[in-house]
Amino acid sequence: MVLLVSGSLPASVVMAEPATAGQAVALGASVVPLNGPWKFHTGDDPRWADPSFDDSDWESVDLTPAAGAHDGDVGLMGYVPGWLARGHPHYWGYAWYRIRISVTAPPAYQLALTGPLLVDDAYQVFLDGRLLGASSPFSGPEPVVYGVQPSLFPLPPLHTREGGSALLAFRVWMGEDTMRSLDDTGGIHIAPAIGEARDADARHRLEWWDFFTGYVADALEPVLLVALAAVSLVVFAFERKNRAYPWLCAALVANALLRVNQVVIYWTHWASIDTVEHLRAVLGPSMLAAWVMTWREWFDVRQPPWIPRATAALAVLLAALLMAGRTMSIAQTGVRCAFFALIAFITFAGIRRMGRRAWPVLPVVLLGLVVQFAPELNALHVPGIWFPFGVGVSRTQFGFAGLIVVLTALLFGRLLSIARAHRRAGAL
Repeated sequence: MVLLVSGSLPASVVMAEPATAGQAVALGASVVPLNGPWKFHTGDDPRWADPSFDDSDWESVDLTPAAGAHDGDVGLMGYVPGWLARGHPHYWGYAWYRIRISVTAPPAYQLALTGPLLVDDAYQVFLDGRLLGASSPFSGPEPVVYGVQPSLFPLPPLHTREGGSALLAFRVWMGEDTMRSLDDTGGIHIAPAIGEARDADARHRLEWWDFFTGYVADALEPVLLVALAAVSLVVFAFERKNRAYPWLCAALVANALLRVNQVVIYWTHWASIDTVEHLRAVLGPSMLAAWVMTWREWFDVRQPPWIPRATAALAVLLAALLMAGRTMSIAQTGVRCAFFALIAFITFAGIRRMGRRAWPVLPVVLLGLVVQFAPELNALHVPGIWFPFGVGVSRTQFGFAGLIVVLTALLFGRLLSIARAHRRAGAL
């Protein structure tokens, strides 16, 4: 059985021999996605990279995406559900994908493979048993996982071989935490593609452009958040009695560090995902605690007096739970809900006490909740991504953009009030 495919660029497809399971591709000026059918098997065995291995009893997996399908993070197109949604709902660990490809192309063609853009969590790719490359180091029983980035693998001239076919195999690893994060994780989500080297390189550069535009807000927003943190300290220099400003500075810096982690993961290989997640386990609870204390000081809520001690205890408990397991367990969700309850209680108490004077800060509180409690909003099925001008922008990115705009107006409005007060005092 052969799957006849067409990519976004022109391509014609020829039939392989009926006994050959795989994909036959005739290349012109094109890059053709290898949607399959692929042979798939959970587990791990180095023999599965061997082209002579008999995979006839493996299950078949089609990586053809539904029309308009995209991931839920930055909107990368061509997304398909992983193995959890394909009959392996509780499996994590190693799995293999195999496909036999037959390429028809002009004799002078140089071929290349663009790697899959979305894979849980890491992969190695083999051609006829030879390792072509990997998304992460596979040096131990489990790989050290880095973010999967656009990749390009030069290929030998498959179309000049006798028989014209080759065996492509992907060895994939997914960790337990990823398995518990969503109900469609596992393995390859966007199919690799094969094409003439120059066309494949052009596709590779476009994929990097999608990664850049998808995460550029995550690079810009931390800069703006740190700038606002500095402004909050400037305001504090004039209002030394208001301790909300140093807490606001701490909350904004923590948010900035959490946001820039996205860029570190998807633009670089500076830190493994494990390293980033351990940093998040410290920064996330610290950020929530800093926001609780910001609003307590801002609204001057002094009762009950145990709020600071409860906030510190919740931060330590949540950090310990996150270090023990990154996924959103019931215990983690319970602690996060306690943080939400504290912020809501303080806000309502502040509005009751301050009346209309509290209203200008309410949009900041609400936008802060949107970005601080994104996992809970996801669980409530609140839409998480939109596509203005064809670029995927997440709910959290919109939330941070709104938070930055409103908080900028609030802080600079306060600086203008201070300046006017100083001018009046000077005139007297």
